[in-house]
Amino acid sequence: MSMVPNPVLEFMVTAAALGRLTEIPGINTLTAHALFTEVGRDLSAFRNVAAFTSWMGLCPDNRVSGGRILHARTRKVNNRVARALRMAAQALSRSHGWLGQYYRRMRAKLGGPKAITATAHKLARIVYHLLTTGQAYDETVFAQQEAQNKQRNESRLRHQARKLSFELTRSQWRCEDVP
Repeated sequence: MSMVPNPVLEFMVTAAALGRLTEIPGINTLTAHALFTEVGRDLSAFRNVAAFTSWMGLCPDNRVSGGRILHARTRKVNNRVARALRMAAQALSRSHGWLGQYYRRMRAKLGGPKAITATAHKLARIVYHLLTTGQAYDETVFAQQEAQNKQRNESRLRHQARKLSFELTRSQWRCEDVP
């Protein structure tokens, strides 16, 4: 059997990968095409997800001198994939899914521009995982993590309340019920 590349087979594999990527909230076909034109389907050029996000300039570039961190800003990189992922992250601002909640949490904590970069970094990690493992996008994983986070926060608050001689009780009211 010859090792001649079959363009039809390659197109089908690319279309399947494109379909997996467009399942991610915020990523549309244009974003996925930008990713494929810049890096292709094969991410073996990057040794791990940290190298992938660093190449895009979506992770902090810690400048250390004498053991002190001078600054921890992201590098200024002119990268089309990073720009596309930032636009996808900004599109999540009104999304009702887990990634939309993540963006809004980061925006409240860090401010708008840093929240966009943090969400783009999260999207890049998800994209890397989907393309290297061949798995489909599954939001239930994030729901489990969110439930664990909520339980951890509740336990931390109960512990802090006990230390301050308070007692927390569950309320019958939800935030949505209060006018």
